[in-house]
Amino acid sequence: QVQLVESGGGLVQPGGSLSLSCAASGSIFIINDMGWYRQAPGKQRELVALISRGGNTNYADSVKGRFSTSRDNAKNTVALQMNSLKSDDTAVYYCYGRIARNRSGPVYDYWGQGTQVTVSS
Repeated sequence: QVQLVESGGGLVQPGGSLSLSCAASGSIFIINDMGWYRQAPGKQRELVALISRGGNTNYADSVKGRFSTSRDNAKNTVALQMNSLKSDDTAVYYCYGRIARNRSGPVYDYWGQGTQVTVSS
């Protein structure tokens, strides 16, 4: 089985910075897109940042210019650097990966357990 594990969540003051990381492990042939989603209570899960295997990125409008994502294909990891954090960024952040377990096999969406990010004074 494939497992994605996030780390780096916590409490930070408005205007501060926080870095999240995610490591994928298990039976993995290749990871296509990786990225980050978040969900606040009573809200839908929304895309935060997505990065292709080749390094192309997409960001939610609300985080453009403040967040950046990167990945290490050799280590099957993805990171999210969050700067100038706002209270609206408070949410559970989930790591995402679209992963094939075998050559020429199907790809599936995998999700981490989530890590809480709270932005508050």
